[in-house]
Amino acid sequence: MAHYRKQERGTEADYERYLESMDASMQQKVALTAAHLLGRGNLADMGMGSGTGSEALAALYPKLLVTGVDINPEMVKYAKEQYQRKNLDFRAGDIGAVCFPEQSLDVVFNSSVLHHVTTFNDYEPRAAQQAIVNQVFQLKTGGNLIIRDFLRPQASLVHLELPEATAQLFRKFSKEFRFLRPEPKRGFSYRELGFSQDGWAIFETMSQFAVEFLLRKDYREDWKTEILEEYTYFTQLEFERVFQSMGLRLLASTPLRNPWIVRNRFEGKFRLKDTEGSQLPYPATNYLIVGEKVETGKGVDFVTSHEVEPGQFLSLSHYQHRESWKILDLVRRPNTTLDVIPYFFLEAELYIVARRSYPRPLLKLCDNRLDEALSPCYVTEPVVLIQGDKPMAQTVEEELQRRVALSPEKLLRFHEGSISYPSPGGLQEELRPIFVEIEATEMSSALETVRAISARQLLRAAQVGGLPDARLELHAFELLLKLHEKPGQWIGESIKLSEQTGFQLPKLQLIEDRTPRRKFQKTIQSSNFLNLNRRLFLEKSSSGETLKEIELEYVVPKKLSHNTVAVAPLCRMNSKTYLGLFDDDLPAAQCFSGHSDILVAPAWRCPVNISNDLELERFAVARLEHQHGLQVKQTFTLGGSYFPSPGATPEIVYPLACEVEPKAISTSDSLKWITLDDFITLFPKLRDGHLKILGARAARALGYC
Repeated sequence: MAHYRKQERGTEADYERYLESMDASMQQKVALTAAHLLGRGNLADMGMGSGTGSEALAALYPKLLVTGVDINPEMVKYAKEQYQRKNLDFRAGDIGAVCFPEQSLDVVFNSSVLHHVTTFNDYEPRAAQQAIVNQVFQLKTGGNLIIRDFLRPQASLVHLELPEATAQLFRKFSKEFRFLRPEPKRGFSYRELGFSQDGWAIFETMSQFAVEFLLRKDYREDWKTEILEEYTYFTQLEFERVFQSMGLRLLASTPLRNPWIVRNRFEGKFRLKDTEGSQLPYPATNYLIVGEKVETGKGVDFVTSHEVEPGQFLSLSHYQHRESWKILDLVRRPNTTLDVIPYFFLEAELYIVARRSYPRPLLKLCDNRLDEALSPCYVTEPVVLIQGDKPMAQTVEEELQRRVALSPEKLLRFHEGSISYPSPGGLQEELRPIFVEIEATEMSSALETVRAISARQLLRAAQVGGLPDARLELHAFELLLKLHEKPGQWIGESIKLSEQTGFQLPKLQLIEDRTPRRKFQKTIQSSNFLNLNRRLFLEKSSSGETLKEIELEYVVPKKLSHNTVAVAPLCRMNSKTYLGLFDDDLPAAQCFSGHSDILVAPAWRCPVNISNDLELERFAVARLEHQHGLQVKQTFTLGGSYFPSPGATPEIVYPLACEVEPKAISTSDSLKWITLDDFITLFPKLRDGHLKILGARAARALGYC
């Protein structure tokens, strides 16, 4: 990375080389901020340490003025000597105090630093809360406070099973934890409960102490430093309450599990269970919370109120398969909607104009998420227009001027993107993207808050759970392909497949040569799978005042959960990577195209008793075997979870990549297989939104685009 220290970022190739030079944790840090940075303005990187993170942000965002802050003057002096950029500065200061004038910062960023504030203030959580108060004071209205740190689990007794060498370290840690305190006040209590069948020691202790140990058990060379610190100081609920008490609008509250740490330091190294013996999820390795400072009197949250009588917005119909006689419910969302994607190039980088902090109250219903994240009620999404009786181009031109303050003379060219069905299993809705090239301009808005975001940064944010809206990811990826621009480096979980030979895969017939099918007829009978509901939502200000009452219709399964798992089956064969597609028939496809046949990714709604990501993986593996006869060798998280249609349903999708055994593939023709190269070529012709997202992510993860 040294040869980038003395120069400005130039082309996108320079950007990619710079990003590639970072370690995985720094890449994740950059990606998590992507969905919440304006790319310009003033950012304070609190507790910057060596300055490497501040320098990375300054290099990747040349229009952003970055100031690294650290309490150690020697560290500040070192950083100034190492890193010089026009948009980078360093200063000494206590991040828990006021370091900048009131309302002078667009972003305040804390990365793994606030636990130092509590540690060196007698492990007092109130010190972190006061630091947050002071940082909000320095933040401009419309600015974002971003904290990436550790997360304290909810208090409970747990059983921790450890092999003997690690068990010895746990016993030592139990005496030394919070080492800055006088010896009688250090440490914590536990009980030894004997040994498991394989000889591992079993400890009963509080969940916080188990997590504190598991997060640092591999830092043995720095043990004397590690035992000084208390990593966890707030639970997720406590973090959220602190932000809400500051009048901040929550944009993200997400426990993070670093895939490398899970694979290399968690799996097979310990067992964490409740007192009944049930396995618990791995602890979060980090946590991200983002708050937006809004004007006094503006909405910061939505409260769900009572259900009301269904209206006339969504409609429920039923279709019967002509051969199997299976009945499927289908909910229709009315009106032709257009996802308008204004874009421009600036300094060789592609920027997309998107709606920022747009209210989506339905997401409030998506509780008990498997990834434990808060579903934000304000999201970054495309500029969505409803087409009436006017032509498409005229509608877009008039609405962009009215709502986004883009005058017609700034619109350079239009081109339509490919149609997608966001959740075709039960929703009759299509996404119609309209890409509009505009002059590079400072963004101001008339009716809606919009901002320009790097298209590649949008994709990176989606890879680590920082962009919950699926539509914006789909359109950014397609636009990059259209313009022959590379989508950028993958920074999600690394996927490594084993090379196979000697098996035949059922190949997909060319789409142009396929015989179209019409398998459905309308019926008055229902499958009783979907429910149409209508609920009242109350938008609240930070003072608790009700600003607006909104009645919204939405669709949910009657007996299953809001959670969906979607799978990209993968196999490496003869030096090519293949993706498995299911050749299905769905009434949504027949309603739009006249034909029911559609290529989809294997996807299933989850039962309500699935409560964490481990159970989700087991469910997906079992469904692949039961429905498609496939045996799974290994699973990977394929980027962050996403909402396919936040205006019609609180459904949330968890994407997985599954490497499957080729022997099972060769004996089953349930799925058809294409290379990832062919997938990229076919992308505009595919319709299933899940398939397009999963295939695009798999192609990036494996270096095919």
